[in-house]
Amino acid sequence: MEKTLDKTIGEMVAKDYRIAQVFKNHNIDFCCKGNRSIEEVAEKHNLDTNKLLKEIDEAQRQASTDNTDFQSWPLDLLADYIEKKHHRYVEKQIPILKQYLNKLCKVHGERHPELFEIDDHFNLSAGELTMHMKKEELLLFPWIRKMVKAEQLNGTLDRPHFGSVKNPIAAMMQEHENEGDRFRLIQELSNDYNPPKDACSTYRVTFSLLKEFEEDLHRHIHLENNILFPKAELLEHKFIS
Repeated sequence: MEKTLDKTIGEMVAKDYRIAQVFKNHNIDFCCKGNRSIEEVAEKHNLDTNKLLKEIDEAQRQASTDNTDFQSWPLDLLADYIEKKHHRYVEKQIPILKQYLNKLCKVHGERHPELFEIDDHFNLSAGELTMHMKKEELLLFPWIRKMVKAEQLNGTLDRPHFGSVKNPIAAMMQEHENEGDRFRLIQELSNDYNPPKDACSTYRVTFSLLKEFEEDLHRHIHLENNILFPKAELLEHKFIS
């Protein structure tokens, strides 16, 4: 119990992703704000700490469809996975969701003006995420792969032009938090992705896709904030003191 209380919620999810659903059920951000303790989030959300711990214990006992141990993956493999799975997903879904949201605004915007706000927030997020992913692909991930290769070959590395991996990581984490905040607004405006009674099929599909997009974003940010980034900082210590 004490060991669990000492850990941050991000560390807990990094060790066992099955408990992420517990935090999702209580609208607790374990990715962008994963540096908080169980006691902190319980107090913030007016939850009983022991009850929350019990839910976590039950979630860990249940079978999961995805028990992938990302903690054990080499950092270059994890970077490849994030890029090929999550970055490609975002690139594929952005134009689809833009098209659907544009249609909803034209057809249903008069009766549901919140759709225009959702559309604005998503378009801002789409632009920011596109630039964010390119910075990771062109700057941060290549440096992580270079460090992994140097470690394998017992080689040395010169200090990168950005000084330390901590610098781009700090920027990436701030951008993660910005997009997490933006999607919380979308979630609120969409009534937790629940379409109104007069919603057509396109309306329902769009909200389902938005919810899926947010869930993928949470997984994406979790893998970086709670696993890839901390391990990259530790690895850099071997080369740059």
